[in-house]
Amino acid sequence: MRAVVLGANDGIVSTASLLLGVAAAGAERPAILIAGVAGLVAGAMSMAAGEYVSVSSQADTEQSDISRERRELASAPEAEHAELAAIYESRGVDPDTARAVAEQMMAFDALGAHARDELHITELTTARPVLAALTSAATFTAGAALPLLLAALLPMALIVVGEVVGSILFLALLGAVGAIAGGTRPWKPVARVVFWGALAMALTAGIGRLVGTSL
Repeated sequence: MRAVVLGANDGIVSTASLLLGVAAAGAERPAILIAGVAGLVAGAMSMAAGEYVSVSSQADTEQSDISRERRELASAPEAEHAELAAIYESRGVDPDTARAVAEQMMAFDALGAHARDELHITELTTARPVLAALTSAATFTAGAALPLLLAALLPMALIVVGEVVGSILFLALLGAVGAIAGGTRPWKPVARVVFWGALAMALTAGIGRLVGTSL
């Protein structure tokens, strides 16, 4: 949930800022919408590519660790048994029980036991690059669609003010959802996301106004 909220926040802030910059420069609605759609597509692809590369690197590291563990189990099973027993002892299990548990775990699935208890790699936590990329792109797109919809529906006379107000409300809502999902009180997270989102929009609107004036 937190990852979804953060992706949507990125989509709102970047797209709303882009739209405000173009609108403040004096562009008409078609140009504003073209810029917004281009920003949505570019942002979603950038997020997907970044997540894919990052998580692929994590997956490569996990596979390398598992391959090394497989070799160590084949070449030095006694040392690996002692290592696994020591892990259980560090968690409060007495030495005799720890050795017995390690022996049983290795007899059942030695590589799985070491992957889980030594490397902290499980089925739930293993890296999935394609899923991460698709999720990141989808959440960014969902967030970016909100300010883009405002730009399409608001009267031109209200487009700047409406974008600011609407986007800040969207950010506040998502900040509250993310905070609640993380088990914290929403006020500080909402204040942070609103402050930085408003700052980004103000800066891009100011630059757009300067460019429009100079032109």
